[in-house]
Amino acid sequence: MSGRRRLLIGSAVFILTIGFLVFRSPRTSDEVIDAPAQESFLSTATPFVSTLQSTTTATPFVSTLQSTTTVPVVTTTTTVPIMKEKPYTGWVDPRSVGKIWGNVVEGILTFRGSPTRSWHGEGPVPMTPEVAWRFPDDRMCSMTTVHGIAQEWCGIGWTGQPAVFERDGRTWVVFGAYDGAVHFVDGVSGGRILPDFQTGDIVKGSVTVDPDGFPLVYTGSRDDELRILSFDREEPVELWSLHAYDVSPTKWNNDWDSSPLVLHDYLFAAGENSRFHIVRLHRSYDSEGLVAVRPELVWDTAGWDEDLLAAVGDMVSIESSPLILGDVLYFANSGGLVQGWDIGGLREGSDPKRIFRYWAGDDVDATLVADEEGMIYVGVEYERGTERSHQIGQILKLDPSRPDDPLVWSIEDRPHLGSGVWATPAIYGDLVIVPTDEGKVHGINRLSGELEWTMKLPGPTWSSPTIVDGIMVMGDCSGRILGLDLSNPKFEPVKIWEVKTGGCVEASAAVWRGSIYMGSRDGYLYALRDPN
Repeated sequence: MSGRRRLLIGSAVFILTIGFLVFRSPRTSDEVIDAPAQESFLSTATPFVSTLQSTTTATPFVSTLQSTTTVPVVTTTTTVPIMKEKPYTGWVDPRSVGKIWGNVVEGILTFRGSPTRSWHGEGPVPMTPEVAWRFPDDRMCSMTTVHGIAQEWCGIGWTGQPAVFERDGRTWVVFGAYDGAVHFVDGVSGGRILPDFQTGDIVKGSVTVDPDGFPLVYTGSRDDELRILSFDREEPVELWSLHAYDVSPTKWNNDWDSSPLVLHDYLFAAGENSRFHIVRLHRSYDSEGLVAVRPELVWDTAGWDEDLLAAVGDMVSIESSPLILGDVLYFANSGGLVQGWDIGGLREGSDPKRIFRYWAGDDVDATLVADEEGMIYVGVEYERGTERSHQIGQILKLDPSRPDDPLVWSIEDRPHLGSGVWATPAIYGDLVIVPTDEGKVHGINRLSGELEWTMKLPGPTWSSPTIVDGIMVMGDCSGRILGLDLSNPKFEPVKIWEVKTGGCVEASAAVWRGSIYMGSRDGYLYALRDPN
């Protein structure tokens, strides 16, 4: 080939290569997103999700062409900012709202599943369920005294959600009942795994199973005792108890209806003695490999203040379960006082400090529930007929970041004294769903506070809704366990199925991997599954 021809070909190749590289040239790592674009990008982040920095390097384009003219290798790199989560160092990551509690024990370990009281279980939900088994053979009943009158109570009542979890290849169902016992049942067969642990009176609330894998159950009873039970022996063993009157001063009652929480080796428990208790557990295993605890009461406080007593008198207690979001512990009492306590320094020896106070006007036995934005939903009873109850209503959305004016919206539902809300609200998408004592179930747009729908069931409806995979499971006082379709949240849920029991169903369901476990006042716990 002549030199002139080689020169022409080499020049053409060079020009084409340079043109291609100029056309393709990406932004280099020295360039940045312009400020408006960056602001728009970050504004789409989910609330409470940290903006984290990382680097991704795009594969460089390399062109190596050979001719009589040598073209240098060109390498370009593009760095794109992405979102990456930082580990959370506080008590309860706000990003955990609606998610399973931890990653050590699989299951539903406390009332409403998590410290934010917002995780309901794991599907699939049975679509044509029937009774797989009923526990026990004889009804769970015992006598208890209410206002000096002895009465027989049977079954499982408010709140009464079983703990369901996996251990050693087996599904455990653990719950307390009105026979005064804590039961340890095989979720598949319905047979006893361990003998019953008998307390001195009925067990009303929901037990809590240790989330860190220690074989421990935390439960209260109407016999005045909060207990820690081990279940790694041939029978359950009481390792420790706290009497309602081991602290002072107290108010009104001595039951333990609240479902405790366990976080970072601390036990958070509310009592009907109207006090809140924090216990350092010091969990360990002994020389024989059996679980051990060395509990230490590190802090307790009154659930009331003088302003509340001046408004409602001194018959106040705490029956609702504690909620923890971020570094704030929330609870409410039967006087309607909703409180938030900063526990950020607890592990370093600092006492909690109250940072939020709101008076809801009347008894709050329903547990507070948080959403992903840190809002708190409150169900309020109407028992005292206070002016405050008329002013603010019975279903409330509070914004704790505005402590001086936290009420976002409210809805009234007080047809008569003794009405209002006992069930714990449930969040599903943009809805908050709240049953009332009258048998109404409200679906409320949680952003606007507008009522989307109301359905009517035989009341009282104290059963707190359990929602998994768009199916709401709850009970009514005609004795039914219902499966309701929430696929169209703008309209009243459609009943998919019902299973009849022999008594009022005021307990809450546990939905776990194809089974529903739920108690009734007829004296039994039911396991529901699809046939076969």
